Amino acid sequence: MDFVVIDTEGTRDLREIAIIGSDGKLIYEALNQEYSDYIQPIIQNKPLKNILLDFLEITEHKLLIFHNAKHDLQVLKKSFQKANLPGKNFPQVKCTLQLAQQSFPSYYSYSLEYLAKKLNLKVDRQYFDTRQAHTARYDAQFTYQLYLAIHQHMTQTSITINPFGSSRVDNPFQSHPDNTNIYHSQYTILESVIDDIKYDQNHQSKGAVVIGEPGTGKTHLIMRLAKQRLELNRLLFIPCPNDATTIKYHTYSCILESLNKQIPETKFTQLEYFLANTFVGIIQSSHNQTQKIKAILDSIQNNPLKLYEILGGAGTQSRRNSWDSIERITNEWWLNKYGAAGYAPEIIRGIVKFCRYSDPNYKQLVKKWLAADELEAEELTKIGLSNWNDEISKEDFSLEAIAVLGKLSLLNEPLIIVFDQLEMLGLEHNRNILLNFGEAVKEIFTRVPHSLIIFNLFADRWRQLQQTFDGSIIDRIAQYQVILESPSTKDIQDILQLKAQETKIDLANLFTPQEIEQIISNKPSIRAVLNNAAEYFRYKYKNIPLPNRKLKAIANLGENESQAEILSRLSKLESQQNRLEQLLKNIAQAFNTFVDNSDEDNEESSLAINNHNSASAIPSEPVSSDSKLVPKSLDAKIIDYLGIQQRLLEQEYSEAEILLDEKDAGKLKDIVLAFQKIINLELDILPSKRVLPAHIVITNKNLCIGFLSACKGSKFTSRIQNYNEIVATKDQIKFLLWRDERSDPIKNGTVGSKEIIKLNNTKNGYYKPIERNNRITFELIYKFISAIYNQDLEIDIDTELESSLQIVADYFREYWLIKELF
Repeated sequence: MDFVVIDTEGTRDLREIAIIGSDGKLIYEALNQEYSDYIQPIIQNKPLKNILLDFLEITEHKLLIFHNAKHDLQVLKKSFQKANLPGKNFPQVKCTLQLAQQSFPSYYSYSLEYLAKKLNLKVDRQYFDTRQAHTARYDAQFTYQLYLAIHQHMTQTSITINPFGSSRVDNPFQSHPDNTNIYHSQYTILESVIDDIKYDQNHQSKGAVVIGEPGTGKTHLIMRLAKQRLELNRLLFIPCPNDATTIKYHTYSCILESLNKQIPETKFTQLEYFLANTFVGIIQSSHNQTQKIKAILDSIQNNPLKLYEILGGAGTQSRRNSWDSIERITNEWWLNKYGAAGYAPEIIRGIVKFCRYSDPNYKQLVKKWLAADELEAEELTKIGLSNWNDEISKEDFSLEAIAVLGKLSLLNEPLIIVFDQLEMLGLEHNRNILLNFGEAVKEIFTRVPHSLIIFNLFADRWRQLQQTFDGSIIDRIAQYQVILESPSTKDIQDILQLKAQETKIDLANLFTPQEIEQIISNKPSIRAVLNNAAEYFRYKYKNIPLPNRKLKAIANLGENESQAEILSRLSKLESQQNRLEQLLKNIAQAFNTFVDNSDEDNEESSLAINNHNSASAIPSEPVSSDSKLVPKSLDAKIIDYLGIQQRLLEQEYSEAEILLDEKDAGKLKDIVLAFQKIINLELDILPSKRVLPAHIVITNKNLCIGFLSACKGSKFTSRIQNYNEIVATKDQIKFLLWRDERSDPIKNGTVGSKEIIKLNNTKNGYYKPIERNNRITFELIYKFISAIYNQDLEIDIDTELESSLQIVADYFREYWLIKELF
């Protein structure tokens, strides 16, 4: 059916309208002449009645597509009434907001901006720009792109979708099918601990260790906790730190990111939930309630989120006055209960400021301020806050900020703080990080009340912590131990059934009983079974060969012998083909006179051109510089993993994160140390008593790589000046200094900008932006390294690590870091 995409702007009646045809072209645009002072000079002004008559003519017998159709139809209904035109029913309407909810049920938001950024949509080759939003043409153009993306997604949703393709939970805010019967008793323990903390008169935090082997479902259990408890408790997720000097700031910045997560099926973030419930507790405990405060309490005590609806219309003086009152009451309560010492009163103000603003740009500024980042004077004026003291210790500040959250939670429900993906702490080169992590955890237990603090660990890592930390830390961490044993065969089969049903397919329609038995048998974990099922699905429905070990297993099933014989012959042919290809390569290398060198050069140049400006692009076939043969199954496993993770990183890129230079340098260090397995790399840092950008030096490559994304103003200037002084004295070393493109730009004409020019004018110094593809590839390589040590990938560290690293090095051979290392 022919369709049109429509966007209306206005609240009470139509102010502006744009209509996009099914070919993506603008076919109509108009501005209600009653709003002629509205700044849209290129749009034709028309009487409202004429616009509506044009609208009826254009849309007759067409499917109408809106984003949030309920709102647009309401605007049109009121406009028809105002123009004295008869009401009109539109029987053929689709709403991209509702379609997106059906197609992407795990997303945190379904606003047009969020979906456009999450799905990497473009109009005129440009990503969604918040500054241009809420004009009818711009929103209609992106709604058109969104409709196409959803339509494509829904078209592909059939048996061709592998129900078992996603086998791992990366963080508890994701959404995966959950069989609550599995680990029910373990989950009940965690819930009972939360209740113990809530009713403990001393409000002491308690620790719980969740122990399980790789793939048993530790993070999945926390995801269940999030699904069940997010409307009550705040769940704060902290992955492994990678810098010994910033453990507490890493923890706090991850907590801020968690608080900024939107609670599923609502439009509110965790922090907005937190403040609403906290404020109810504050005014309930107040003995001097004004009539206005009593009226607010009566409206919100049964539903604290109504706080955001009853304070007056957006931009009104009434709303500003109400929020000023909330800020004053909250600060007075804190001062009376805890005093004015430290950073706490200002942190309280920042939390209220974050929740009072609906503009995401203002929220982002407040979040940066809460992260103790330096803001420009005009930015501070916008949000009504002052910069932190230049001498602030981010570690001390972070511990106090976490303690503030714990104390505020006393008015409602306990915090749930989860440390996960900690396996890299066990590596020898991370010994200092491990020791400092233990001390930081000890301080958090001492300073932060009213919290359940969970540690997800492998059994051998838990034993290592017991041998490393003193008893005072271990006793706090392990007040409760939750052991995840391997589920029964029936439980695992139920999981497979649940995954299959997610795509509306019955497991029995996918696999025979013998195939299901083979998929489940001898698998050490839930994840291993799901990975096995995914491989069988690809084999059966997409004709992708199974690894040789599974081909042999199928041949032993005892039924359909002719198929087994065929598979066996195919396997032998494939093996012979691989050997023949390798033989031909060896011949070509030995007798290079038979190789057209110019063709090789052209091919390599073409690859470099294709990958230029697309640092995250993955070559279709990895070309190993190592003479060792790499098993094809390992190759395919890594390619699949990188492809999936790349798509996730692309979706998450638009979600603003708190940048931390030490974290980037720590990630780089982990990457380099991993590649030491296949290439000689020697690490160091620059000797200096002055503060330098976070960096590492690879001495045998004469290379220094630094990061300077997390600061600006005087801090940026002093660090780059110190860096430049060293660059000038060590001309044998190549110096790279990276700054994330999402950081605030360094203004032209400032001392900092002059220092950038100075660095670029040296013969051995380079200042470069970390643009989108660069960042995604960097994070992808780090994620792969982490996945190996966290055993999220079925790769044997003892026998397959070197081959795996070589595959990744070949994968990204055009990426700047791989070029520098190899």
